[in-house]
Amino acid sequence: MCGADRGGDRLGHPAAADGQLGCAEENDVKERTRPMGKLDGRTALVTGAGRGIGREIAFKLAADGARVVVNDLDHEPALEVAKEVEARGGVAAACAGSVTDPAFAQRFVDTAVDTFGGVDIIVNNAGYTWDSVIQKMTDEQWEAIIDVHLTAPFRILRAAQPVIAAAVRKAKEAGEPVLCRKVVNVSSLAGTGGNAGQVNYSTAKAGILGMTKTLAKEWGRYNVTVNAVAFGFIRTRLTDASAGGDSTITVAGRDIKVGVNPQLLAAAEQMIPLGRTGTPAEAAGAVSLLCLPESDYVSGQTVVCGGGMTL
Repeated sequence: MCGADRGGDRLGHPAAADGQLGCAEENDVKERTRPMGKLDGRTALVTGAGRGIGREIAFKLAADGARVVVNDLDHEPALEVAKEVEARGGVAAACAGSVTDPAFAQRFVDTAVDTFGGVDIIVNNAGYTWDSVIQKMTDEQWEAIIDVHLTAPFRILRAAQPVIAAAVRKAKEAGEPVLCRKVVNVSSLAGTGGNAGQVNYSTAKAGILGMTKTLAKEWGRYNVTVNAVAFGFIRTRLTDASAGGDSTITVAGRDIKVGVNPQLLAAAEQMIPLGRTGTPAEAAGAVSLLCLPESDYVSGQTVVCGGGMTL
């Protein structure tokens, strides 16, 4: 559970004293003593991994052997997930902060490189909703949702490109196989079919599909697959709400109302062929599929995780 800060780590661990294991050595011992996994030796970046779907993605990737860099807006949830990964026998580092901070992307990638030596899997999962019909939507609402769902993934992928390109070049020069790396961008049925009251969110989630298809073409030469998962109704804090509809989250000092009216949610469930909403673990499973070696020849695709519901 090591960060990359000199003289200590991002989780508050002191630097190793003489005769003690440092971060790299500690992680190496853990990886040698646990069972083999399909993602052994891979390093995964997961945004929004302190809660909900992102948390489950971190657990699934770690269970398959990946070393996970856990991001969350808040330090404590990121730290807690990293600790839980380690408690389950995995290896993780925490990198808290807002993905919309222009400096975050480089810091996130640097954490992976400094702590684990590279970047192999990127999951752009962080996000939230801030709904309104278009005539009532402010510029702030529009820009905030575009920033978190579209601009932030762009910056992270841009920051990761030099690291991936250098690793590919090094492997080729050494005559070694080029590892198949993975990018999974999280979209939504709102991005594939639109959703009333969510012009900002729907636009951002549609945009991430264009980014996915473009990078699948650009990064194919690096042996990187780039895919998206479009979620339907998944039970998280963003969809659950009390009957009074007073659920909120705090982002950048703003209290933002979230949740789906219970009556509307019940009606929506009637439209889902499986007859129910999905769980965060089920949503994470769809992402995990696109990170495993079995999907090494799948790229530029959007997998709908919606219980059979499409728009």
